[in-house]
Amino acid sequence: MTPQSALAELRAGNARFVAGHPLVRNPPADVRATAPGQYPFAVVLSCLDSRQPIELVLDQGIGDIFSARVAGNVLNDDILGSLEFACKASGAKLIAIIGHSNCGAIKGAVDGVELGHLTGLLGKIKPAMEQVPAAVQPRHSNNLAFVDKVSEANVRLVMQQIRDRSPILREMLAAGQIGLVGGMYDLSTGEVHFLRNRGVRPF
Repeated sequence: MTPQSALAELRAGNARFVAGHPLVRNPPADVRATAPGQYPFAVVLSCLDSRQPIELVLDQGIGDIFSARVAGNVLNDDILGSLEFACKASGAKLIAIIGHSNCGAIKGAVDGVELGHLTGLLGKIKPAMEQVPAAVQPRHSNNLAFVDKVSEANVRLVMQQIRDRSPILREMLAAGQIGLVGGMYDLSTGEVHFLRNRGVRPF
């Protein structure tokens, strides 16, 4: 498995999901087969949102991918360490950061919501708002076009943070041992649209 073939499998899996033709699996057999060890080909950081069950929308089974989920698919030290474990220790070939349309965490960030520990989480999203051109108005949660642009900018922000904050992953990316891609999941269609990287090499 290469980073390119790992991405191709995620694309193919989402295409199967959208078409309504997922692979036929035998979960009890998969449980037994993976019990001695795991060899996931990718690690996906996605949102906590219940409408984005990432293994389902990418049509992946038990043992196929690592999955990290947190509201707003933000990055913290624990998740970054998990990505390092997935790639350096366990051999995953691809990191995929997948946000989604109509994201509640993004809405909370753009509206300045404050609620316990959620306040700090939403603060991690706010820098992404600055990446959306000022011409995109109005800049609040009722403007779903703005919300989705912030969500995409947040995916790109997390991708850059991974490069900036993890020497381990940065070195693996530079050596072509792993790939890093971003995507947006459309809640209304089930499609994952993988992003163009705007000058940042995906692999």
